[in-house]
Amino acid sequence: MLAAGTESLLRQAREVGAVELGRFCARISALLQAEDWGPDTLDALRRLFLIVAATKYSRRLEPTCVALLQAALCSPRCPERLQLLCAAVLREMAPSDSLSLSCDHAQSSRQLGLVASVLLAQGDPQQVRTVGQCVIKVLESRQSEGPSLTHLLPVVSKVASLAPDALPEEQTKALSKRLGDWLRYASVQQGAAHASGGFFSTPRARQPGPVTEMDGSVATDFFTVLSTGQRFTEDQRLNVQAFSMLRAWLLQGGPTRRGATDADDRSELEGSTVSVLSAASTASHLLPPAEWLREKALEYCQRLLEQSGRRALRKADSDLQKACLVEAVLVLDVLCRQDPSFLYRALPSLRALRTRLCGDPACARVLLPVAQFFLHHGEAAAVDADAVCQHLFTRIPSEHFHSPVLAFEFVQFCRDHLLLSGSNLDLLRTSFPNLFKFLAWSSPALTSEFVALLPALVNAGTAVEMLHLLLDLPSLTAALELQLRLLQAASERPLWDASVKAPGCLEALRDPQAQGLFQHLLRAKASGTVERLTPLHQLLQPLASCARVLQCAQAVPTLLRAFFAAVTQFADGALASQLALLLLERSDSLFQVEGYEADVHRVLSSEFPGLCRLHPPLVVERAKELLEFVGSLGGPRSTGHMLTSVVWAIGEYLSVSWDRRCTVEQINRFFEALEALLFEVTQSRPSATLPRGPPQVITVLMTTLTKLASRSQDLIPRISLLLSKMRTLAQSPAVGPVHGEDDLGAVRTRATELLNLLKMPSVAQFVLTPSMEVSQPRYHRDCNTALPLALDMVSRLLEREAGLLPG
Repeated sequence: MLAAGTESLLRQAREVGAVELGRFCARISALLQAEDWGPDTLDALRRLFLIVAATKYSRRLEPTCVALLQAALCSPRCPERLQLLCAAVLREMAPSDSLSLSCDHAQSSRQLGLVASVLLAQGDPQQVRTVGQCVIKVLESRQSEGPSLTHLLPVVSKVASLAPDALPEEQTKALSKRLGDWLRYASVQQGAAHASGGFFSTPRARQPGPVTEMDGSVATDFFTVLSTGQRFTEDQRLNVQAFSMLRAWLLQGGPTRRGATDADDRSELEGSTVSVLSAASTASHLLPPAEWLREKALEYCQRLLEQSGRRALRKADSDLQKACLVEAVLVLDVLCRQDPSFLYRALPSLRALRTRLCGDPACARVLLPVAQFFLHHGEAAAVDADAVCQHLFTRIPSEHFHSPVLAFEFVQFCRDHLLLSGSNLDLLRTSFPNLFKFLAWSSPALTSEFVALLPALVNAGTAVEMLHLLLDLPSLTAALELQLRLLQAASERPLWDASVKAPGCLEALRDPQAQGLFQHLLRAKASGTVERLTPLHQLLQPLASCARVLQCAQAVPTLLRAFFAAVTQFADGALASQLALLLLERSDSLFQVEGYEADVHRVLSSEFPGLCRLHPPLVVERAKELLEFVGSLGGPRSTGHMLTSVVWAIGEYLSVSWDRRCTVEQINRFFEALEALLFEVTQSRPSATLPRGPPQVITVLMTTLTKLASRSQDLIPRISLLLSKMRTLAQSPAVGPVHGEDDLGAVRTRATELLNLLKMPSVAQFVLTPSMEVSQPRYHRDCNTALPLALDMVSRLLEREAGLLPG
């Protein structure tokens, strides 16, 4: 969350209009033209950057201002802070047609880095190539003194990611060699302190000491990013930057040119006439550049693995150890994929690392790249990756669900490695209750990730249990919130909504029955069983107003749509029937969160007809449950979306044409139940407990009753009388204040259409219950409008031929 002051500044920046921005640019232009490098210019450039960066669209600056910004960026007299701001403003304007910058304008490596960052932001492929070649030439010059090269390595990494083929082969090989040197041969002495020049300063006092390890001991091996000191030398800074770009360079830079060139270099080495002794002492230096870099990268990563086992003296250093450990394992993974011979050299260290990490809860994040490594190389190294994955899916979500960074990386790991490779898919599917803890706690950030993951998680064996858990997701969030509040150590508690107090929940959980339901909701693996969680919902109700629970409830409809989109691809009749029954049962047993029930009902009501279309006989198979559902929908519950959906499905599929088991007795029972429901819905005296029925429900009930009557023609007189009463009721002034005129018009129109249709029972049966041959190739795909069109057509025919009708 942004602070109130920051939000206010951003809002003000977005509200700056074009005229005001023009006047502000004129003021900045005057300051830059006068070469006023004072605090007023610094403050003005900061404000300009905020204005151009605060909006999604590009701001248009005056050409004079843009030209002066470029001139200040390349001026040797302009202070570094002002040049940084000039470059930032010009990057925010990209792409721009008014730039005249060139790498030739830069007079130092720092300026070159800033100019290059502006040019790369333009996105011009030719410009990317030009920048890459210019920067590589500077790096090739092997400047051991003078301007720092640390400003240029990020530019090279960016060029390699934007256009790997933009760097010439020879220059790429040269840089790979230098990267290896910077990784392995940085100084192990700290940087010298600046001499004060005082009388008592002596050369001996200014001698730098050796770098140290994280635990405070003197380093006995080469320098790495985990080496510590008071000051650092230039080559040590290059060492750190080389490691930061190493993985990207291996993937996109030098290693893409493996093959013929490396083979040629190797053949030159093997064909040389140097003596055996000389070759043994210089073999590593004579390796081809790409192999040289990989060799030094392997040594560097193994050194980091050793350093990560030391006990850091500060928490910040401990966090740095974990971050470097993640990167080191990822680099080792790349190295072993590019050269399998490295696998057997790296394997002992990684096995020891895996054993150490599995017993250290604080290093859970590092286990992800370790698991990735063993998934890629476990078979070749005869290592069982299942044990690492089992530990991941069993322990990490349960213990670290409240870590947003770990949650995102864990879900990405599932998507990128388990799904693409297809390995451990069964483990992934059975562990979905644990994975859903990440989703329940961080639903806004992870909803799109789980929408992509759901098709792989759900199958015929987990669909029913997963749908229950999706519907219970807000209550899972509340249970996780409660679980965190039960932690004794305050330092271990993540932030929660402190405005919500739940002392009663903590007391109620001591009840054995509540504990059983609580443990079921927090289970780690799919159990194959379903528990009715209504008692637990009541216990967790005080937490329903938590912000995190509300956010989770808003994500559930999107997840439900993704779930049904996946299920309908493979569901058979039995599964469709199970899911339809689940929708009926769960429509009235949801966790009571504000707006949640209405949102879920909209989704379930749209998916229920799809399940019926998938398996039409389910209406006959679930006749008992459907009758119970309809019979329980009197009163205030009769206005929901689910009612409309269920009643439509009954009218559409309760027919012998869809299932030969359908009987007249079944049709009659449904007719009586729906007739009673229609009577309740159309009560003319609404109250707080009996709201007026919406016209959609009334018209669907009338249409379904007419459909049933056309299939059991003894009911036609009965439905005709009912429709006549409905038409009369809709014309009554007494119901005017209750229903709007448009609603009454819709009811009158539908009642008239259906009455006209029933005057010709054979036509009614054809229109309302078409045969399979007619209904399958539906030329009008929208079934919601097909029936009104047919009714309107028949009504017009009946009106024109009224004199020919019998009776």
